[in-house]
Amino acid sequence: MRNKDIDKSQKKIGDLARKYGLSNTALVSLLQELGFDIKSPKASVTPEMEKAIKEKLSKVRNQERQLLERKKKIWGEEEEEKEKKVAKKKRERMKAEERVKKTLHEMEKGHERPKKKKPHKKPKEEVEEEGRPILIIPGGRLTVQEFAKMIGVEPVEVVQKAFSMGMLVTINQALDEESLTILADEFGYDVSFEEEMVEEREEEIEEGELEPRPPVVAVMGHVDHGKTTLLDYIRKSHVAENEFGQITQHIGAYQVEYEGHKITFIDTPGHEAFTAMRARGAQVTDIVILVVAANEGVKEQTVEAINHAKSARVPIIVAINKIDLPDAEPERVKRELSQQGLIPEEWGGDTIMVEVSAKTGQNVGELLEAILIKAEELELRSTSKGLAKGVILESKLDKGKGPVGTVLVQRGTLRMRDYFVAGTVFGRVRAMYNENGERIQEAGPSTPVLVQGFEELPEVGDKFEVYESDNEAKKVAEERRAIKKQQMARGESILILKKLEERIKSGELKELPVVIKADCRGSAEAISDSLANMQVKDVKPYILYAGVGAVTEGDVELTYTAQGVVLAFNTNIDPRAREKAKELGVTIKVYRVIYDLLEDVEKMLKGLIEPVLKEVELGTVEVRQVFRVPKVGTVAGCYVLNGVVRRDAKVRIKREGEVIYEGKISSLKRFKEDVREVQAGYECGIKVEGFEKIKAGDILEVYTIEEVFEV
Repeated sequence: MRNKDIDKSQKKIGDLARKYGLSNTALVSLLQELGFDIKSPKASVTPEMEKAIKEKLSKVRNQERQLLERKKKIWGEEEEEKEKKVAKKKRERMKAEERVKKTLHEMEKGHERPKKKKPHKKPKEEVEEEGRPILIIPGGRLTVQEFAKMIGVEPVEVVQKAFSMGMLVTINQALDEESLTILADEFGYDVSFEEEMVEEREEEIEEGELEPRPPVVAVMGHVDHGKTTLLDYIRKSHVAENEFGQITQHIGAYQVEYEGHKITFIDTPGHEAFTAMRARGAQVTDIVILVVAANEGVKEQTVEAINHAKSARVPIIVAINKIDLPDAEPERVKRELSQQGLIPEEWGGDTIMVEVSAKTGQNVGELLEAILIKAEELELRSTSKGLAKGVILESKLDKGKGPVGTVLVQRGTLRMRDYFVAGTVFGRVRAMYNENGERIQEAGPSTPVLVQGFEELPEVGDKFEVYESDNEAKKVAEERRAIKKQQMARGESILILKKLEERIKSGELKELPVVIKADCRGSAEAISDSLANMQVKDVKPYILYAGVGAVTEGDVELTYTAQGVVLAFNTNIDPRAREKAKELGVTIKVYRVIYDLLEDVEKMLKGLIEPVLKEVELGTVEVRQVFRVPKVGTVAGCYVLNGVVRRDAKVRIKREGEVIYEGKISSLKRFKEDVREVQAGYECGIKVEGFEKIKAGDILEVYTIEEVFEV
């Protein structure tokens, strides 16, 4: 049993960060730079570390002070006073402009603005960086694709820039405030987050009484390593007694109970194409369970999952699965994992590794115990008091319920009839369901719940926040939508001009326009990501639109205009859309398996490019005797030396090493019977079309020409 005692006297990273006015991430980076082995913002800080930080910051501040003194000497006191006056005038002018904008907005709206005003943020920086455009981020969160649209660049440019800075992101992955600030700065923008009111509310809650909350766990790993089997075993054997029974509704997450403690599992898909969903899952979890098969070891998706967890700074517990198999080698798995930076505890590392069998249930209890121990080490705390705050895990259109979303409550208690905003979507809780499809009245921290009452589909990864009244919630949602629409329109116009310029310079790029409709937002995102990375030679898919729900007439008309194809994944086709497709000749392809969809798109792309003609060698034949057949001509009696000879194949005739003729086999016989092919080691009669001068001893090289699409 591992030691559960934690030294309460030690300060945490967060405490020290607040003391010195730094972010948690900046302080972790500083400690690593100073040579300390700190990997998480939740780690404890020793007196030695605090002393080193103090000395480092003192040194930096002294350097800044000396630099400022030198500047004063160069500029002079008079120049400094002048600078201050200019700065003050600029601040006053900007405030006046803000008041004018605000008044105009009130006149257009026709109602009063809320009493709480957003404080003016960092006027000094705005003066120093005058001329840099400011991005207003509604909800404090954007996907890579949305951010790219706002600043008028291709999403791939943002992904590449993030990668060069050590951030692993996908096109549909949501970026947090810190990442957005860093990326915006790299592209020459300042950012403003519309989060002040939320932050004030958070501070009030944090000062209140905090309670332990259940850990949120994501299970990741390579395909077929047993993730689903492990989750099924845990779900069936450790579900709370009063909730026992088969789960009737997939909401993307569920809770189990072990030794009186609850654990929340996020049901992240394991398919390779759902990388974006797994990455998103890692951002809301406290612990990642990495499943590795004991008989296969570390694979491509195992490394991928490790990178996602590390980039999200989430601790990993390894479940070495399938130890019941005769070819299981758990020690080899540990060696391979250590090469990826996961050192087992028994080898002096800090990674808990549990050998389990998801099939028999062996040691699954130990795995759950390890989760609870790790959760205790992390000191996971929250409060059930106050207005609820959480995150959207999944969203979809339900036939009977309309737009619904799975909310993971992170703080406060979500109750029936609460007014909320998720990203830019307003709503009111009309019904809540747990993973068993049962109606519930409230949900506390770390509880996943299916919420009915969204005005439209929220984005996966959106922040979910409850407000006091419908007016307050509606105002927030409307303002965020207006800001987002304005910023997107500006960015899209920049991007259209850039694309036009590129096409003029490089020539028209062949594209396959596609419209994607899926059963849920996560599937649509995953398919979009997969297609974005697909290219056959110089041809690639061009996504006109990706959405959720049945295929509509509008989808068909859009596809017809672009001469493309509709890809429907696990969703239906509206009867009117089907009729419209027949009328316009638009192809709608329906899929249940993502591999089939990707395979078909690849085939379509191949149809758009010119094939490369490639010679494929079939076999070699030796002419041993020549026959003159009336009304037929010369027939060669041959022996197949290697490979195979086929009727209608092409042939190259060589005599003494020189090619004397190239043509086609018009007739192939064996014992006077026409045959399609003859294998090596057999005799046959061959008639070469248009060539009568064949001789004994000639060598025939038989080949075919195939159209090959270079991928």
